[in-house]
Amino acid sequence: MKTSGLDKILGRIEDLDSVNLSILVQRLARERNLQETVFNTIQDGILVIDSDGIIQYANDAACPIIGLKQSDIGKIQLWKMVPDLSRRIDPSEDEKQIQKRSVLTREFEISYPEKRFIRLYMVPIDAPVNLDGSGGYVIVLTDITDAKLSIEERIENERTSSIVRLAAGVAHELGNPLNSLTIHLQLMQRKLEQALKTQDLATIDQSISICQQEVKRLDGIVSDFLGAVRPAKPELNELNLIELVEEVLQVQEVELEARKIEVKIEIEGEVPDILGDRGQIKQVFFNLIKNGMEAMKESGQLKILSRIDDEQVYLEFIDDGAGINQADLPKIFDAYYTTKEEGHGLGMMIVQRIMRDHGGQIAVESRVDVGTVITLQFPQQHIRTRMLESGD
Repeated sequence: MKTSGLDKILGRIEDLDSVNLSILVQRLARERNLQETVFNTIQDGILVIDSDGIIQYANDAACPIIGLKQSDIGKIQLWKMVPDLSRRIDPSEDEKQIQKRSVLTREFEISYPEKRFIRLYMVPIDAPVNLDGSGGYVIVLTDITDAKLSIEERIENERTSSIVRLAAGVAHELGNPLNSLTIHLQLMQRKLEQALKTQDLATIDQSISICQQEVKRLDGIVSDFLGAVRPAKPELNELNLIELVEEVLQVQEVELEARKIEVKIEIEGEVPDILGDRGQIKQVFFNLIKNGMEAMKESGQLKILSRIDDEQVYLEFIDDGAGINQADLPKIFDAYYTTKEEGHGLGMMIVQRIMRDHGGQIAVESRVDVGTVITLQFPQQHIRTRMLESGD
């Protein structure tokens, strides 16, 4: 390593007289001022913390991002200053990384001093941070709120486009049963005219039955359409997810037995209640279980697994059915996309919409001829309450 002139002077600081010592102090002050000027022109927040997490340095951009005061520097731990960040660190994995002094990257949301989305980049340094000579970490905080909002705008634009496509699909879907209704009503008209003479009522009853079935099909199409484009706001109550799953399984029990499908529920620990709309969450479970059944055709196993962490409740629906082609996976939430002969292609779109309205997420993994894993992620009550208070 190349040694600078300043390092050489510091190496023999004990030999300096008062004049040279004064010159050295002035030089160090100038270099510190230069470095601070440079760091303060950087728009990203820069922090230096010691091995205990205490903030030892913060540039001007860092303070407003995390609500830090200059008087707090050297006194407060970063984890206490930004509790949202500490909750994003997984003790089982991230602390191991920290102990190994490796690089960490994270994106997280902070609610104080205002709601912002932040990207963190944390790098270990061996240079002395404390008076005892121990090292620490340099942390770069980048405000990505505008980028996130831009993504949300694009999602909204895509949603608008999706609704337009949805309306076109509904018009097409409505056309077939309406044509059928028209034909049979015309037939009924002719039969009624004949019935006055022959009393042939059987064919009239058949035509009426067909009309009733088609009307029922129309009603289902319209209901699904309205559920997708004009969703009802969730009515939040405390819900036990496992109890809801069991209620839905009871409704589908006959069909499950007819298809010879075994259902296995595995619960890891105690599952806390969440805040949700009972009817909408049951609709999610009904759609996913039905999709799993139809993917397995006849015989197979459907597993429903639950687990939790400090913030979320997870439910996994695992089937050993036909699976989904990798090229088709990005399309499964699109309006009117389906691989089923009788499917209307709105089920997964509705599931995704309900999960988003509940502050949750849905993930899908699948392999052809192996099966599909659908993971639902529900925020626990304390997280959901905070989201509601912030206006989400």
